[in-house]
Amino acid sequence: MTIIHNLGFPRIGADRELKRAQEAYWNGSQGMDELLAAGKALRKQHWQIQADAGLDFVPVGDFAWYDHVLEWTTLLGAVPARFNQDDNADVSLDTLFRMARGRAPTGEPAAACEMTKWFDTNYHYIVPELAPGQNYRIAREYLFDQIREALDLGHRVKPVIPGPLSWLWLGKGDAFAEGVSDEGKLALLETLVPVYVEVLSRIRDMGVEWVQIDEPVLALDLPKAWKDAFAQVYAKLNEAGISILLATYFEGLRDNTDVLDGLPVAGVHIDLVRAPDQLDKVASVLRDDQVLSAGVIDGRNIWRTDLDRVRDSLADVAGRFGDRLWLAPSCSLLHVPVDLAAETELDPELRSWLSFAVQKLDELAWLAADLDGKATPEITQALESQRAALKAREQSTRIHSKVVATRLDEAASLALERTPFADRVNSQRAKLGLPEFPTTTIGSFPQTAEIRALRRKWRNGDMTDAAYEEAIRKEIEAVIRFQEEVGLDVLVHGEPERNDMVEYFGELLGGFAFTKNGWVQSYGSRCVKPPVIFGDVTRPAPMTVGWSSFAQSLTDKPVKGMLTGPVTVLHWSFVRDDQPRDVTCRQLALALRDEVQDLEAAGIGVIQIDEPAFREGLPLRRDDWTTYLRWAVDCFRLTTSGVRDETQIHTHMCYSEFNDIIESIAAMDADVITIETSRSHMELLEAFETFHYPNDIGPGVYDIHSPNIPNVDWMVDLMKKAASRLPKDRLWVNPDCGLKTRDWPETRAALEAMVKAAGSLRYT
Repeated sequence: MTIIHNLGFPRIGADRELKRAQEAYWNGSQGMDELLAAGKALRKQHWQIQADAGLDFVPVGDFAWYDHVLEWTTLLGAVPARFNQDDNADVSLDTLFRMARGRAPTGEPAAACEMTKWFDTNYHYIVPELAPGQNYRIAREYLFDQIREALDLGHRVKPVIPGPLSWLWLGKGDAFAEGVSDEGKLALLETLVPVYVEVLSRIRDMGVEWVQIDEPVLALDLPKAWKDAFAQVYAKLNEAGISILLATYFEGLRDNTDVLDGLPVAGVHIDLVRAPDQLDKVASVLRDDQVLSAGVIDGRNIWRTDLDRVRDSLADVAGRFGDRLWLAPSCSLLHVPVDLAAETELDPELRSWLSFAVQKLDELAWLAADLDGKATPEITQALESQRAALKAREQSTRIHSKVVATRLDEAASLALERTPFADRVNSQRAKLGLPEFPTTTIGSFPQTAEIRALRRKWRNGDMTDAAYEEAIRKEIEAVIRFQEEVGLDVLVHGEPERNDMVEYFGELLGGFAFTKNGWVQSYGSRCVKPPVIFGDVTRPAPMTVGWSSFAQSLTDKPVKGMLTGPVTVLHWSFVRDDQPRDVTCRQLALALRDEVQDLEAAGIGVIQIDEPAFREGLPLRRDDWTTYLRWAVDCFRLTTSGVRDETQIHTHMCYSEFNDIIESIAAMDADVITIETSRSHMELLEAFETFHYPNDIGPGVYDIHSPNIPNVDWMVDLMKKAASRLPKDRLWVNPDCGLKTRDWPETRAALEAMVKAAGSLRYT
């Protein structure tokens, strides 16, 4: 019998129960007992869903209160000194929250740890802070408690933990103390690996057969020293006497396949969705007693799987491996919504093409039964329905547009270059008349309960279009007056009409569809509901021009038009898989180009086109970078290339490392780029300084993901650090991201401090 298992399940709950419990605890409306009970109930429910689907093992340890990397960091006791952790005490859940958010119901506020993207996904993790001579110990019991919970419920469990080499690779030197070089990380294995062995031994003693150790760094270009470390590390881990499934995902192993040769693990999981061509090579290096776990169900997208194609691709390996062939999703199902059954209002035809986490487990079970030749009549019928849905999608007339295809062909002749920045910047400065160190925000202002209720009432048909528009106009006017009062230089309309920076645009573009409950976790309690791009993209009508024009009519100060860029809309959507992604991105760029030109024609002189996902979409292997960067840059420039010199184009990128792609960032040729630098203490500016980045830049001076109010002197100091790296006449002052998730008292206090800091800088 083919074994089926899962690498991880969405932890937020089908109705975002975890989000509600977290935020209720943080705001004091419920206590720790209620929070813990909510987590326990979700784990029980999710384990049962997976057991009912027929999984031979259910994952344990994939549940996290903020993110799974931070969970493991706290288990290891790797708490930065500023959080005042007692080395002899367990790390509390509130300490975990303070590391993530800077604040918790108990404990002193402190600067939160850095946050960045999990490989090439829109999921964020809290970066481990490493220090020379760091000691590790088992400092939290959460993993063992959850294993015990699952065992008591009668489940056959497979604990999931981050691998030691991946955890170290993802960590960085403490930003508030002496740092650790990349070369020095491997030296930490001497004290780190024994704690791993202790963890594995305790799991073994609980009667567990298998443990999944995730090493996604094997999908990256690794230095030889890191590759060589695998053999030594896993030889030590193997001494714990438990079967280890080494899990890789998000890309093929390629040259790292050699790492597996002779590696003392009981099995290996590979991603055959991202890299189907690696199957034979990996299978050939495994020993006769090792398991091959084939990740054949897409864990990152929501389209139904062609199970016949997968079955045929596995036929030869299945014959060779027999019961040593396991089947699984390509990666954790964390990246997809929970259950399609809740989408009762979705178009029936489109719905028949989709598969969420629960449905992916069904696909897995059907595939295993088919591969084993043991399909029941019910499974046979399910497989027939699967085939019919795939054929219907392939033949649907809703997917392709001749008009869009023609326009794409014509766009190939468009010039993507603007006048050189050194020439056009003078036109922009003359038109805008801004002071030194101009201040602005990234775009959104607090999305209050009242605003959300307003949108909900309108969407439910309980408010007329005219009444809704008037209410939104009042909100925009209040935001404009607030910004004038605070003293900002370039204003925004606040985006009260937008539910999400991608979903809002998708709702107004052709070729998109939307779910009611298709939530996925981005970080902590932040959940997003990615739109579905199922067909060719069109822009039937202007999307933002009316709101931006109204906002500009209220003030003499410049108001930014706010758009989400084509690369980010692409990466933050569930994208059709029947054509290359760059083709879909160019369709998006043409639609947004129309919007940019309409904004300019309406008198909007500053237009921000956010691309926070630009770095996120970078392929994991450098050999693949050139192709991606070429079309990603071209798509941004296609969006902006039609504007006049005096129209100032901004873009925003957050939580990204820019050192290795700085040439492409410069090639985008935005007049102003705003980036996250508050948690990294302006560290990211080193790339811009070394490259002699020629355009304006706004390094974020305070962390909007923490409720802590920034100190004026703190922000002045950060900007002075920036001015020591870059010419001060090219620096802007702004938060590091939008203010959507903050409340108004925090926002007022923070922006007043920011404007005061900018004023201080102008006179020094």
